[in-house]
Amino acid sequence: MTPTRVVAALCLIAPFVGMLWVGSYGKVEPTFIGIPFFYWYQMLWVPVSAVLTSVAYILVRREQRERKGGDSA
Repeated sequence: MTPTRVVAALCLIAPFVGMLWVGSYGKVEPTFIGIPFFYWYQMLWVPVSAVLTSVAYILVRREQRERKGGDSA
């Protein structure tokens, strides 16, 4: 496994770890505009997951392009 793929895998695993570790966000405080931490923490992961998935996709695509000899796909 190449270092690029390791970084891509970490980008894809991070949201799962962040959401499965309920003890880290299973609380009410701090609130954000009146929304308990439990809810806004989960909603924050939606755009964060999208960004991390995009980064993983770009990294893997770039690596595949380099393996093919620089051809643009």
